[in-house]
Amino acid sequence: MNDFEKNVQSKRNDAVDSAVGFVVSFGFFALLFVMATVIHLVGS
Repeated sequence: MNDFEKNVQSKRNDAVDSAVGFVVSFGFFALLFVMATVIHLVGS
């Protein structure tokens, strides 16, 4: 084993980090979509 395998900085599950990243990015793009839809409906 190398030094990085012995001295792990974070023991959290990677699936949790991946899920949080997916939800945050999905929420951001969903917010952009909702804002664009509202601006489109108000402008027409």
